[in-house]
Amino acid sequence: MNIYPELLETLIEYFKKLPGIGERTAERYALALIKLEKEDLKDFSVAIDKIDKTLRNCEICGHLTDQNTCSICTDENRNHNLICVVEDYKSIFMFEKTGKFGGVYHVLGGLISPIDGVNPDDLNISKLITRCKELNDAEVIIALRPTIEGDTTTLYINKVLNRENIKITRLSYGIPMGAELDYLDILTLERALYDRKEVA
Repeated sequence: MNIYPELLETLIEYFKKLPGIGERTAERYALALIKLEKEDLKDFSVAIDKIDKTLRNCEICGHLTDQNTCSICTDENRNHNLICVVEDYKSIFMFEKTGKFGGVYHVLGGLISPIDGVNPDDLNISKLITRCKELNDAEVIIALRPTIEGDTTTLYINKVLNRENIKITRLSYGIPMGAELDYLDILTLERALYDRKEVA
C-alpha cells in the first residue's frame, strides 16, 4: 500500500532520478514543492517544461546553450586559437568558475570506450578537426578525466591532430587518477590548467 498520494509519489520518483538524491531527500523536495508560493510553483513548472524546447547544443562547440551558438563561441575577447577539449558541458562550467581560462571549448559528448560500444565516430571529433584546420597556430588542450577511456581518447585525438601540425597539451597529472573534472575544486583545476603538458 502506498503511503503517499499518487501525485506526491510521482514527484518523489522523479526527484530520485536526479544524481545524489535518495528516498528521504526526494521526499523532502516533493513536500517542499507543496509549500511553494503559487507563483513560484508556476514559474518552476514553466522552467522545467522549457528544458527540452529551449536548451540545445552549440552548433560550433557542442556546449549547452539556449541559442544556436553559445556565448563563449561568440565572445570576441576570447582566444579562439586555444581550444579546451572536454567530455561534456559540465566540465565547461567548472573551468568557467575558475575565471582563468580565456580560450574556447569543444565538447566531445563522451569518451572512446569500445567495451561500451563508443567509438571515435560516435563522438564530436570530426568537427574538432574541422575547427582546427580553419585556425592558425592553434593549441588544443585535452581536459579529459585520467582514466583508461580518457587516455584512449587523448591518444586518438593526438594521433589525428598531429597530421594537422597542431600543438596538443593535456592537463597536468595533479588531478587524481579516475577523478571526475566537475567534482574537482577550482584551485586544483586551475593549477592543472596552468601546468598542462605537451602530449608526446
